[in-house]
Amino acid sequence: MTGLLAGKRILVTGVITETSIAFHIAKIAQEQGAQVVLTGFGRLSLVNRIAQRLPEPPPVVELDVTDQDQLGMLADRVREHADGLDGVVHSIAGAPASCWGDFMGAPWPDISASLQVSAYSLNALAVAVLPLLSPGASIVGLDFDARVAWPDYDWMGVAKAALESVNRYLARDLGGRGVRTNLVASGPLRTIAAKSIPGFAEMESDWDKRAPLGWDASDPTGAAKTVCALLSDWLPATTGSMVWADGGVHAIGQ
Repeated sequence: MTGLLAGKRILVTGVITETSIAFHIAKIAQEQGAQVVLTGFGRLSLVNRIAQRLPEPPPVVELDVTDQDQLGMLADRVREHADGLDGVVHSIAGAPASCWGDFMGAPWPDISASLQVSAYSLNALAVAVLPLLSPGASIVGLDFDARVAWPDYDWMGVAKAALESVNRYLARDLGGRGVRTNLVASGPLRTIAAKSIPGFAEMESDWDKRAPLGWDASDPTGAAKTVCALLSDWLPATTGSMVWADGGVHAIGQ
């Protein structure tokens, strides 16, 4: 089999629907020759049904990143389908409704939950799969540029800033094992998660106007291909980085 990811064993988290960025990552990874295993949270029957729509329906392993028992069993569950991993995709984020649109009023328990799910989980996932990672393996997380404060993004923006910091520290600690860890910062995409963001429609419209390359919020292909590039062997000296797949908005002043 040929392709950018030929022979690679890739674990992809966060597939919920066909609009999920993770779904498109899994699809492109398979088209590029990878063996894919998915993780699912909550409605596993739904994830299994969505998995059937991939070019080669992959196995689905249950994973709640806030459940230490499931994290502890993850490596053994993945071993039932793959004898190791060359790549891991972290496509996990979430925050209670109070964390959006009211930065000053969100309660700590909700903020804490958003930080655990959206930032700490990158470290938790890396630790859980560490026994499976081959030298040269690549961990890639999905980000939304947290260098600035976005309207209504509030505590999710803080969580993404924490995610970016976790990524840097993981790069430091995993580099000696030959493992790379990076983030892909996409522009706004129409996913289920995006529907919970106040003002998303306005952000989407403005993004297309500002992006030098233009921006189609209904097409996650650019972000998915960028993730697959980082999963490949073609960026062997890149780690601790945030790679933009946003049409160029990050480079343009207000």
